[in-house]
Amino acid sequence: MSNLGTLYGLGVGPGDPELITVKAFRVIQESPVIAYPRKRKGSKSYAQRIVDVYIRPGEKDMLGLVFPMTKDQAILDREWNKAVELVYEKLQEGKDVAFVTEGDPLLYSTFIHMMKLMQELHPEIEIKTVPGISSFNGSASRLGIALADGDDHVAIIPATDDYAAMKKALEDHDAVVFIKVAKVMDLMIQILKELNLYDKASVVTKVTSDEEVIWTMDELEDAELEYLTLMVVRK
Repeated sequence: MSNLGTLYGLGVGPGDPELITVKAFRVIQESPVIAYPRKRKGSKSYAQRIVDVYIRPGEKDMLGLVFPMTKDQAILDREWNKAVELVYEKLQEGKDVAFVTEGDPLLYSTFIHMMKLMQELHPEIEIKTVPGISSFNGSASRLGIALADGDDHVAIIPATDDYAAMKKALEDHDAVVFIKVAKVMDLMIQILKELNLYDKASVVTKVTSDEEVIWTMDELEDAELEYLTLMVVRK
């Protein structure tokens, strides 16, 4: 099986192209195929935009993989299997494939699903990951917030409309990073006010990128927030 390519899960950081690691840069340069997730055919992914600066036009085989934003399991199964087989075709040709993903490939990443399904369907494929700087690291840096010191407890929580769970997360930790927070911002503001933590919260969209927005809390009510928005609450 030595003629098979290697699949790399490549963390390319939170948005600033300079925040990819030296190893990630090397793998990008050495891999003939760059795979990237996208929501629909023809669209450009956030991860692809991060690495574009390092890729000359026509230099790589750019493999866009559609991962639709839906809860329809039949559609998800169909598209995920299609994506894995497209990657496997390249690996069968002996080509290494670098699957680029924002942040870290093993933390709330699309690559986790790719890796599991590839292991299930094609266990002969060698899979390697290159860690990346996550959005919560980038946010702490840009906001000047120390997430943890000494024995502090920190949580990374996908924000949901579960009032009790979100409140408990804030009560139980010294710092909480809420990802995917845009869709429940009104609820989060309500809870922050109830716990007297409103002035301890910060919100940022597309952190470290050239599209970054650091919000003041007063701007958030009724604001149109993009998916890549997170909230940091530090007591």
